[in-house]
Amino acid sequence: MWTLVFDTTANDCAVALMCDTEIKTKYRQEMEFGQAEALLPQIQKMLSEQKLDFANIDLLGVCVGPGSFTGVRSSVAAARAMSLARPQMAVTGVNAFEAYLQAIDDFDLAALNAVIIETKREDFYFQLFNGRREKLCEPAAVPYEQIIDQLKGKTVSLIGNGVERFLDKPSGLVLHSVNMEKSVPLAQLAACALQKYRQKKLNFPKPLYLRAPDVCVKS
Repeated sequence: MWTLVFDTTANDCAVALMCDTEIKTKYRQEMEFGQAEALLPQIQKMLSEQKLDFANIDLLGVCVGPGSFTGVRSSVAAARAMSLARPQMAVTGVNAFEAYLQAIDDFDLAALNAVIIETKREDFYFQLFNGRREKLCEPAAVPYEQIIDQLKGKTVSLIGNGVERFLDKPSGLVLHSVNMEKSVPLAQLAACALQKYRQKKLNFPKPLYLRAPDVCVKS
């Protein structure tokens, strides 16, 4: 079974091809802009290198955010277009919180596990899970002080590309483990997509927007 996953929601364009449970090839390139233009040619190149074509893909998984408004829209639009081109292919969205949480090893799980994702603003995208990986709150854009209030006095594990900036200030938290992933981990994105497929819980890709896009008017 071949699974294709990709992500353009942050400052990179990332793609992986997985056969059953093994990542066969992957690509990640940092870029502020142009992810949409880079995505499809890179997918075609990777398929060609593996001597595959689009008809060989059984499952497509796409990161649906949160992240940049344009990046999220690009990922979701590409996945929807591919699902129209090949209706028999299974397609699912995976949010970044799910993928980051999957990247925490079982022995690094704490009583509280916080996924903290960069917003490039003063706040953070945030979601909290218990030691059984069950969500304790809905994802949201949350200020630093509110996150501290939810975590203080308890043993906590932190993961996500927002953790480094979050820990710039002395937090006073009791930390069990810290994972400063720079971007959504591709292996875990693929694992989440495959898990949804096996459990028959596919989510047709829908953007996860947690705040309105920044808009500036040129004078």
